[in-house]
Amino acid sequence: MNINGDYHVHTAFCPHGSNDKIEAYIEQAITKGLTELSFTEHAPLPKSFSDPTPDKDSAMKWADLDQYIQTIEKVKKDYQSQLKINLGFELDYIEGYESAITSFLNDYGSVIDDSILSVHMLKTNMDDYVCVDFSVEEFARIIQLFGSVEAVYDRYYQTLEKAIVADLGPYKPNRIGHLTLIHKYQRKYAVDQGYQFTIERLLDIMKKNKLELDVNTAGLYKEECLELYPPQAIVDLASQKGIPLKPGSDSHTAKTIARGFNKLSLLTNN
Repeated sequence: MNINGDYHVHTAFCPHGSNDKIEAYIEQAITKGLTELSFTEHAPLPKSFSDPTPDKDSAMKWADLDQYIQTIEKVKKDYQSQLKINLGFELDYIEGYESAITSFLNDYGSVIDDSILSVHMLKTNMDDYVCVDFSVEEFARIIQLFGSVEAVYDRYYQTLEKAIVADLGPYKPNRIGHLTLIHKYQRKYAVDQGYQFTIERLLDIMKKNKLELDVNTAGLYKEECLELYPPQAIVDLASQKGIPLKPGSDSHTAKTIARGFNKLSLLTNN
């Protein structure tokens, strides 16, 4: 695994991020000795989809989209002699909204250098949606809604499989984000069963679909998680299966660029 790049980075265009300037992220990456940086801002949610988070702050606003693209295109040129900068998005896979996601990708795919497909939103049995990583209090409500923490985990991994195999057109992201995000609150809400077999099966499907794995260090710094997304044993297994690995800090502030990269094993993928 090449840890000379941070391939999962958010910006001030993210409503739940910081107001740090784009240049601050870039200067931090250069200071850290990185050679590549992917800005993967949360793509706007489908216009017909209602953000289920209490703060309605899951993704970039549609009104900011063009400015985001222009901003990243400018710094790509400004810093081209110092750092390879990729214009990208983190796309939410939302069950039932595949057509809208595909339309977005078709409209903007020509400018995308790098992208991630992630699951944050789960469809409930009542045909509405919840966001699994908003807060520990919201996660507690979601557990009540689904009936058990295991039921929430099950729905998450079922949705993740749908994301992996979904036909989202020629610009579908080739990397799956924070595979075990559902474990964010595991130290407070533990499950009674392991998900090793489920995750291994998903890795096999990812390999079949030629997808990369986001090795996401953010979970190391979440007080109710304290491990990588996914944990090191799964990263090792993915490497053994020949799945390309891409490290990402999931930074929402400039100071956390490449955070935790010193803890990653020096794995290589050909």
